[in-house]
Amino acid sequence: VQLVESGGGLVQPGGSLRLSCAASGFTFSNYVMNWYRQAPGKERELVATVTIAGRSRNYADSVKGRFTISRDNAKNTVYLQMNSLKPEDTAVYYCHARRALYGDDYWGQGTQVTVSS
Repeated sequence: VQLVESGGGLVQPGGSLRLSCAASGFTFSNYVMNWYRQAPGKERELVATVTIAGRSRNYADSVKGRFTISRDNAKNTVYLQMNSLKPEDTAVYYCHARRALYGDDYWGQGTQVTVSS
């Protein structure tokens, strides 16, 4: 099982990044997909969730209107489009897969996002 994030980096405030998470080794379309983030000295927090077929999406209040989560089940990939980035968005972003009925889940290794001028 692998979840491999990519797309992180350094961006100026107000800029955009698109994170990708490529999944393998499990049936991607059976799993709810999440993006979490963890800033230095803070607990990991849930940023966005997309359901199995992509029909329902939920966001943390801090990113609503700026971030968009999406998934492509044909490509076994979940995305996080991040716009109007702020310094407080700086964190390591993690991809997470969870199968609700069984409770099993998987984590990616994380990708660093730094928002700074």
